[in-house]
Amino acid sequence: MSDLNHPTSDLIYQLDDKPPFFQALLGAVTHLLALFVPMVMPALIVGKALDLSADTTAYLVSMVMIASGIGTWIQVNRYGPMGSGLLSIQSVNFSFVTAMIAIGTAMRSDGIHEELILSSLLGVSFAGAFLVVGSSFVLPYLRRIITPTVSGVVVLMIGLSLIKVGIIDFGGGFSAKSAGTYGNYENIGVGLLVLLVVIGFNCCKSPLLRMGGIAIALVAGYIASLFLGLVDFSTYQNTAFITVPVPFKFGFSFNFTHFLVVAIIYILSVLEAVGNLTATAMVSNQPIKGEVYQNRLKGGVMADGVVSVIASALGSLPLTTFAQNNGVIQMTGVASSYIGRFIAVILVFLGLFPSIGWFFTTIPAPVLGGAMTLMFSMIAIAGLRIIISNGLRRRETLIVATSLGLGLGVSYDPQIFSILPPSLYILAENPICVGGLTAIILNLLIPVGQPRGAANEEEPDMLADELEAMLDIPDAERDLPDMAMSAENKRVI
Repeated sequence: MSDLNHPTSDLIYQLDDKPPFFQALLGAVTHLLALFVPMVMPALIVGKALDLSADTTAYLVSMVMIASGIGTWIQVNRYGPMGSGLLSIQSVNFSFVTAMIAIGTAMRSDGIHEELILSSLLGVSFAGAFLVVGSSFVLPYLRRIITPTVSGVVVLMIGLSLIKVGIIDFGGGFSAKSAGTYGNYENIGVGLLVLLVVIGFNCCKSPLLRMGGIAIALVAGYIASLFLGLVDFSTYQNTAFITVPVPFKFGFSFNFTHFLVVAIIYILSVLEAVGNLTATAMVSNQPIKGEVYQNRLKGGVMADGVVSVIASALGSLPLTTFAQNNGVIQMTGVASSYIGRFIAVILVFLGLFPSIGWFFTTIPAPVLGGAMTLMFSMIAIAGLRIIISNGLRRRETLIVATSLGLGLGVSYDPQIFSILPPSLYILAENPICVGGLTAIILNLLIPVGQPRGAANEEEPDMLADELEAMLDIPDAERDLPDMAMSAENKRVI
């Protein structure tokens, strides 16, 4: 393995280069093709899961694009200590999807209107973003508390919890359940078509086809849905020409119990951002040790927090640095942060036109379900890989098994902790919260044993090696810093 401080990847344009206009524009479009679908899907998933109106969902999608553009501009330009200065793209953090759905569903079942639901969700997101800003000053301490084992458990729980959302949409979604068409031949057929197209393109040798597989599959599923009459265009007639961002459009409310759920994911997102920034620095031929690297991490995480404050105020889900573009950098050999300015401007421009956001709301549930079922399963696999990267010694096995048992058990029967007061019950019924808190507490309480390779730890490590071989984890990934591995849940989407 090459020295991590001196990467060997060939770049056509280095970080500080300025490609000609048309080459920069082409590079920006290439990045957007790999990023756009996973960028807007979280808003669509939350909108469908909470049964939000088409107008509200379209607004959320538009604000995601505008906030992502603002965040990307801040990251690539670096203002004072804020920003990484790398070609770091900002996008919605998938980790928040499950928490938002769980909190919103509980409020919806109590008969609360969608505007009040969003005011609460975005209110706690707004407040929690300041935790990320503060975390940028204490990164070394967070690493000692949130180890790869802890972050791996949380990522694993996120994937396993979201699979239920994906499979419901696969069968037609909640609207199909109400209409009595859930699981019919049309819905299952479209879902299977999308799933098979994603698998087929991911088996291609071309990196470009692999990255575009999800987008191509969604297009194929959408066309099939048109022929089957599953696409509803009835809401288009009321669509405005331009979307005007309105700060706190849905109001602002704060619930401390909801905040605790979101706060845990915010802290974990800090480590994801560190991993993503480390990976971007590596493929951009930038150092991943020393003062320059540490300043990039601090500035990147600080920008994540500030951008999430802006995003939540505008009506977008929280943002973080994305990792998909790292593959684009490697494929194209272009790491110029100058391209990030083009990406930022294009995203803001697209977000201003509600027709674009509205179009995404017309994607039928089976189309999304076919892609999401696989994507969410891959997130779960990513969590397992993060866990394995730290070894499965006796201590780690106990932490993972206990956290997984309690977290997954709660997802099967949330009523088990109904005896708790309402303020605690909403935490106890969230599988990510239960699994993550269990992992954090056990990680702090269970003493660290002998280092890896000790005689009495040999058998569990053999198990880890077998699992590593089964999952085909490259040697280079195993050698990456622990914090870089926390980005794995983003690279698989």
